[in-house]
Amino acid sequence: MDEEPELDLLLAGTVFFDLVFTGLPHEPRPGTEVWTEGMGSSPGGIANLAVAASRLGLRTALASGFGDDLYADWLWGVLRDQERIDLSYSRRHPGEHTPVTVALSYDDDRAFVTHGHGWPTPTGEMLADPPRTRAVLVDLGDQGVRAETWWRRAAADGALVFATAGWDPAEQWDPRILEDLAGCHAFVPNAVEAMGYTRTASVDAALDALAERVPLAIVTQGRAGVSAIDTSTSERASVPAVPVAAIDTTGAGDVFAAAVVLGTLSGWPLRKRLAFAALCSALAVTQVGGSLAAPGWGDVADWWREHGSPDDGDPAARDLAERYSFLPDCLRGVETPRVRRAEATIARFSDAG
Repeated sequence: MDEEPELDLLLAGTVFFDLVFTGLPHEPRPGTEVWTEGMGSSPGGIANLAVAASRLGLRTALASGFGDDLYADWLWGVLRDQERIDLSYSRRHPGEHTPVTVALSYDDDRAFVTHGHGWPTPTGEMLADPPRTRAVLVDLGDQGVRAETWWRRAAADGALVFATAGWDPAEQWDPRILEDLAGCHAFVPNAVEAMGYTRTASVDAALDALAERVPLAIVTQGRAGVSAIDTSTSERASVPAVPVAAIDTTGAGDVFAAAVVLGTLSGWPLRKRLAFAALCSALAVTQVGGSLAAPGWGDVADWWREHGSPDDGDPAARDLAERYSFLPDCLRGVETPRVRRAEATIARFSDAG
């Protein structure tokens, strides 16, 4: 009998040191200075997804390059020691510095300033002998990722491949990405991406087209909610977004994807998976800082305590509680520790433990 895979989720990509500024009164203009209401520092890039998955209890490993500067020391400590992410497939590179992204959040939009570089050790070398895992998640919008073979080897060994595509700045929507979905279990684009890649004019039409290529097609629509088709279970479902006061949307899509992976590996019905993922991503945007804004089970429990027994005179609140009436079963027996949030500056190393 084959042994159970040692991991639930295997990831590879670049980890950035993220500085997130929130509450900008307007976008920066040349020759001016803008003061913001908030700031947070956190691991970014692929770390957004890794932290979100680990906080939901998925056994998560990450293959990435790290430099040897103070940023890298802090990132390594936070991810390995605080967030319990397996970094045994990652590499430290003497003499290399850490990629950095500055995110500026204002109104309902964001802007980014990034400096980075490639690493001396390619992903294929770090994952020359990948561990057995129940799932992987890859960004097919990255041509380098599409050319890599580690995730296809993982799929051949039984892993479910969850794919995203990312935003195409030229809005050309390369149709070859749809061809690369062969062998993937799920594809999770947003509405504009889904219609762009499928050359369709509606979310429903895009879903139908994507469902012909992957067993699980999910299209996110922001405040309009999310819709999906799972042909492996013959389910089709849509759920609305959870109303919250958003502070920072950095990493919300990664939190959504991690929750979908959890629900799929747990064998949940499609509507339950979508509702849980919508809740997790909503909780994430109420905090500052990308990866460290990701909710843990304690945050889910807190939300349910606040919303699970609404006033009978509020129909919307009663509908929300009914939609999430499955949460007590999910929370039964799970650990609900407090999780650490992004701080305005780099925390002391002793705080990472």
